[in-house]
Amino acid sequence: MAENAELIKKADMALSDLSGNGGLLNPEMTDTFLRTLIDSPTIINQCRTVTMNAPTRKINKIGFGSRILKVAPQGTSPYAADDGTNDRYLPAASRSAPTTSQIQLDTKELMAEVHIPYEVLEDNIEGGNIGAGPQGSPGGLHSTIVSMIAERAALDLEELLLLGDSGSGDPYLALLDGWLKRSTAHVVNAGGATINKDIFKAGIKAMPDKYLRNRASLVNFISVDNETEYRDTYAARQTSLGDTMLQGANELRVFGTAIQSVPLMPEAKGLMTNPLNLIFGIQRRITMEYDKDIRARAFIIVLTCRVANQIEETDAVVAYQNIG
Repeated sequence: MAENAELIKKADMALSDLSGNGGLLNPEMTDTFLRTLIDSPTIINQCRTVTMNAPTRKINKIGFGSRILKVAPQGTSPYAADDGTNDRYLPAASRSAPTTSQIQLDTKELMAEVHIPYEVLEDNIEGGNIGAGPQGSPGGLHSTIVSMIAERAALDLEELLLLGDSGSGDPYLALLDGWLKRSTAHVVNAGGATINKDIFKAGIKAMPDKYLRNRASLVNFISVDNETEYRDTYAARQTSLGDTMLQGANELRVFGTAIQSVPLMPEAKGLMTNPLNLIFGIQRRITMEYDKDIRARAFIIVLTCRVANQIEETDAVVAYQNIG
């Protein structure tokens, strides 16, 4: 069995890879971090992820807000000048032009500081539990650390992106306004009622018709308890559908839209939108560096990154409030 000093040396060498390239994760490790982060079971793995190369990014939007097809003029002078009076051209007032606008992503810096005691590394490297290779080597230690931090960061990011409120007393949540705070265009007040189909019906009716052309793309994000309660309304039926819902094997749908639970969604709230309408921006230059506190006998790992959020079309979001 290796001496403790040798084990710490191996861990030191493995973790030193984290601070190579000036503390920036190499492309492979960056991809691993982002993949683990985005693939975690949260809203993040469904929303639109925008990789940013600078702290600010503007996203241009273009579209037509009204009908563009008109009745074609049937004039008899095909070579007449377009002077606004001839009968071969559409009148200037009938011609269509796209509307353009911009949304802006402004990143905020986040950091995590993780302390790993020597004895944890000693026990795990010696036992081959952390990143151990075929010979029990610690070569994959940094990969494991990256994955562990990414998995936890996914939950913390969802909390910020969903629940952020610049007026919050929590400094972390006050960093930016989350998707719930930004969703004010269409609000369904459940009036304290227990989750039921009428709440979702009101959400459908509140959504502008142009966004209902593809109902299958819309998702109702609600709390875990409310999803369970609504599933139970189906499970109570003495049918095969009831059995399936009781087992949790089928996706919940209502009025052609999906229902999904979000662990951090407040009990009284919810959102309905196309998940791709929710934007998550992350600046790619992620840093992860380490140091040692020899008196505390611990490794210190510090992660820093910059993130942002936005809603592309605020008009395409329905917010549920006061669900009982």
